[in-house]
Amino acid sequence: MTDVAHEAPHPTRRTALAGLVAGAGGVLSAGCTALDTPTAQGRAPLPSGSATGSTGDATPGAMTLFKDPSYNFSALWALGGAGFSGSEVGEVLTAVNSINKAGLSAQTYVDTFKHLGDQLLEAPEGSKPDGQTRRLRALRAAQYYAQALFFVLGSDDPGSEERLYRAGRGAWDTFCRLCDPAPVTTNVPYGKTPLPVWFFRPDDSGERRPTVILTNGSDGQNVDMWAYGVSAALERGWNALVYDGPGQGQLLFVNRVVFTPRWETVVTPLVDWLAARPDVDADRIALTGLSMAGDLAPRAAAFETRLAALVAMPGCLEPWLGFPPEIRKVLTPDKAETNTIWNKEVVPELPPAAAATMKKRFEPFSVPAMLAARQGKVFTDFYTPATRIEALTITDIVDRITTPTLVLDYEDEQFYPGQPRQLFDKLASPKDYVKLTAATGAQLHCSPMAPQQHCDIVFDWLQETLPGR
Repeated sequence: MTDVAHEAPHPTRRTALAGLVAGAGGVLSAGCTALDTPTAQGRAPLPSGSATGSTGDATPGAMTLFKDPSYNFSALWALGGAGFSGSEVGEVLTAVNSINKAGLSAQTYVDTFKHLGDQLLEAPEGSKPDGQTRRLRALRAAQYYAQALFFVLGSDDPGSEERLYRAGRGAWDTFCRLCDPAPVTTNVPYGKTPLPVWFFRPDDSGERRPTVILTNGSDGQNVDMWAYGVSAALERGWNALVYDGPGQGQLLFVNRVVFTPRWETVVTPLVDWLAARPDVDADRIALTGLSMAGDLAPRAAAFETRLAALVAMPGCLEPWLGFPPEIRKVLTPDKAETNTIWNKEVVPELPPAAAATMKKRFEPFSVPAMLAARQGKVFTDFYTPATRIEALTITDIVDRITTPTLVLDYEDEQFYPGQPRQLFDKLASPKDYVKLTAATGAQLHCSPMAPQQHCDIVFDWLQETLPGR
């Protein structure tokens, strides 16, 4: 790798990296052409839609809200949350129109969605809002603050990142407090920094129920878990646990704890806490992983044997491969050499948008990178966070998983193309594979426009795998 880096002429590397804005930048900010649903071990294959080839445009027609793929994907995510009251179609599309009219930029995107969140936390016009109105307005506010948070490092005020996170967290906590019943909130021991958890129940009867642990990805917020599991679980009589792990939410933005490759050390205390509760059926605890957690959750399941079911959404073996090859080539076995290449050859040539993308993608793996980004600077130590991302590779431990597993894949998957099927093929446990497709608007990483379809597939499989007794 070192030799390759030196053999390539500097303009080649710089030109390729500059292309992150138009090409690979879309990949950093967030499949195949034919449907293939392999037969599960001992079970019939699950349906996964009609076989449709890619048209070459992953977001045709009305699904193209912004020309820039990273902003478009994020806005589609916000729009898709409407099915679970996590956004309002009119609010999102009005925001999109305002941003396009003003000129798309990190600044206009952040300002517009933050303002929308602020408005929703104020009293609406007309009569005094009741608890349900305030609850749902807070949920939507949490979504819009999350939208602003995602791009704030590229704005004129990157130092507002923690304040913006706290605004979104405050909206989420308001929503939770107004739920009936309100989720149980506590801190579960984990190293020196406990894990904040939100334990949702369909009611407060104390009935023993199956429970799903919902694991977020590398840059998701709690509100995402409402659309990708909590609401669907409650509707089906399940409990649902939402938590911030290292590199996520409170642990990242406030406590400054970055991702760990040993995710079993995160999940095991959660299982301990759940198993001790009388309203949890300890024999029916499932674990899901959304986005990069499609790597984290399988890692945990390879060591935490009390899990009764696992869902990877999508399956992921090597998160490092989600970065463009031009970025991966910067990493060499030598720290000093790597950082010299980064600081002397790459950083000086990064356009502002690409620099903001790199800041965002590396901050969950490096506190110095996060703090530099908040000062409007690009981090200088590339080697440390890059090796941490590399360490998330689970290729050699997948065969340890004995838990029944569902692997999801997506047509036009941007981040981890091919990896869901590779993970599925390596599994030795009972397994199923489903690809969500453009035929029903469920394409792209995590089906941003189709979380309802997504949850239908996941919970139908979970209830079949863990039937009631």
